[in-house]
Amino acid sequence: MTGWIPIALWASLWFLNISDSFMSAALAASATPPASTTAQVPNEYTKGEAAFNRYCAACHGKVAAGTDHGPTFIHRIYEPNHHGDQSFLLAPRMGVRAHHWNYGDMPKIEGVSDEDLKQIVGYIRWLQRQAGIN
Repeated sequence: MTGWIPIALWASLWFLNISDSFMSAALAASATPPASTTAQVPNEYTKGEAAFNRYCAACHGKVAAGTDHGPTFIHRIYEPNHHGDQSFLLAPRMGVRAHHWNYGDMPKIEGVSDEDLKQIVGYIRWLQRQAGIN
């Protein structure tokens, strides 16, 4: 009866390793671009857009579309029910270990204020709503 445990453990670890690669590829392939990247950003989100462009866009791309250094946020995996606002508030403060992608760990972001983060989250959520992610 105990012989199957090592096999099951090995199989699950193998699956997790393989599925992580597939998850990264799936995230890249299934990213949903904003409905219109030329849409006028409402005044209530312009501070968030400016802060995002200053602190986040180098890795996460213009309009959060992703780059080869970081994932898009315009994807269902970042919807509020899966990655709540608190996730976006904590990530720049603490850094994040890579868990959904193969871009490497996200470092702490120096200089970003609590107010900047609040504005950035509002902007990201607005972009997501433009793409039908609620």
